[in-house]
Amino acid sequence: MTERIIAQRLGIGLPQVQGTVRLLREGATIPFISRYRKEATGSLDELQVGAIKEQLDRLTELEARRQTVLTTIEGQGKLTGELRKRIEECWNAVELEDIYLPYKPKRRTRATAARERGLEPLADIVMAQRAHDLLRQAQRFVTAGVATPEEAIAGACDIVAERISEDEQARNTVRRTMGREGAVHSKLVKGKEAEGAKYSDYFDAASPLRSISSHRFLAMRRGEDEGILRISVDADTERITEALCRRFIRPGSATRTYMEAAVADSLKRLIRPSIETELLAAAKEKADDEAIGVFAENLRQLLLSAPLGQKRVIAIDPGFRTGCKVVVLDSQGNLVHNTTIYPHPPQGRYAEAAETLRALAGNTGPRPSQSATVRRGAKPSSWCAAWDWTEPWRYSWSARTAHRSTRRRPRRARSFPITT
Repeated sequence: MTERIIAQRLGIGLPQVQGTVRLLREGATIPFISRYRKEATGSLDELQVGAIKEQLDRLTELEARRQTVLTTIEGQGKLTGELRKRIEECWNAVELEDIYLPYKPKRRTRATAARERGLEPLADIVMAQRAHDLLRQAQRFVTAGVATPEEAIAGACDIVAERISEDEQARNTVRRTMGREGAVHSKLVKGKEAEGAKYSDYFDAASPLRSISSHRFLAMRRGEDEGILRISVDADTERITEALCRRFIRPGSATRTYMEAAVADSLKRLIRPSIETELLAAAKEKADDEAIGVFAENLRQLLLSAPLGQKRVIAIDPGFRTGCKVVVLDSQGNLVHNTTIYPHPPQGRYAEAAETLRALAGNTGPRPSQSATVRRGAKPSSWCAAWDWTEPWRYSWSARTAHRSTRRRPRRARSFPITT
C-alpha cells in the first residue's frame, strides 16, 4: 500500500517505486541506487529517488503514529470497528491528528477542571440547547467547589469550547479559511527598534499566506527567532465565527447566548492558535523547499560552467556493468555529445571504446591534433575498482592520441589487464 500511495503522489510507475523502496529498505543510498541500480528503478535519477525516499520516510513515520493512536484509543476502551477502519485508511498526518484529538491525553485544562467539579452534565444541557431557564438548572450544580450558578455555567461553557475545538469539521473550516484568505503579519517587539534595524522592512508587514515569497517569509522567521519580530496569521475572525455558529447553534436555540460565547472562546483560545502554528509550519517547509531549489539551480549553473576554462573536454565516468559514460563539452562548457563505452568486463569491447574516443577527439576541433582534454571522474572516497581499471586505460589512450603529432615520447602508462 505504501508503494502505491508514493506512486500516485509522485506520478512514477509502481514497479519503479517498488524497486526503489526495496533498495532503500535494504540500506542502499540515493547515489548508489540512481547510479548502479538503474535496472531495478527503471533509470530513475537521484531527484526522483530522493523524492521517493522523502515520501517513504513520511509514510513510515505516519504508520508508526497510526499504531500509537490505535493503541492509545484501544487502551481507553473507545476503539470501535468504524473508528479503527477510518484510522487504518488514513494516510494524511493532519487528518490523523484531527481524528485522534478527542482521545488524545491532555494536560490539565479549564475543561478538565470543570469535569472534575462535576459540570459535564451541565455542558450536555448547554449543547442540547433546549433549556430555557439555564440558571435554574445550573443551581443543581452549585457545590463546595462551585460557588454560584454563573460559575457552573462558565465551567460548562469551558467544556463545550473544548468539544468544539475537537470537532474535525470545525477545524477544517478554520484551516481552510485561514489558509485561503489569511495573511502573514509581522510586528516589532516593543523596545527592539535599534537592535532590529536590519528588519525594519518587517516592523509592520503583511503578505498573503498563499503567495508570500520564500525569502520574505524566511526573513520574518529569522527576525522572530532573534526576538525582534512576532509573526501571526491574520484572518477574518468574524466570518469564521459565523461559520462555526452555523454549525453548532441550532435555529431557535434556547442557549444561543452561551453557545455563541463558547464558540468565540473555542476559536480564540483553542482552535486558532493550533491552526496558526500548523499553517506557519507548512509555510516554513514550503519556503525552505523553494530556497533550496534556488540554491540548487545556482549551483547547477556553476557546476555546468566550463570546467577547464576555454578548453574542449572529453569526460569519462568509470563503470563496469553499466559502462563508462562519456560526454563531450565545447570550450564554453556546453554539451556537444554523450555516449557510453564498454572497455571493461563483462563486455570487454576495448577496441570499439578506443575507436569511439578517437572519433570524438577528432571531431572536437578542425584537426585531430586539436583534440579535447580527456578527464575521468574524481575517485570517490570509497574504493572504486572501475576507477582503477579506467585510469591506466584512459592515460594510455590519451598518451597515444594526444601526442601522436609530437616527437616527445609519451610517458609509459601502466599496463591494462584486458586483452584486446
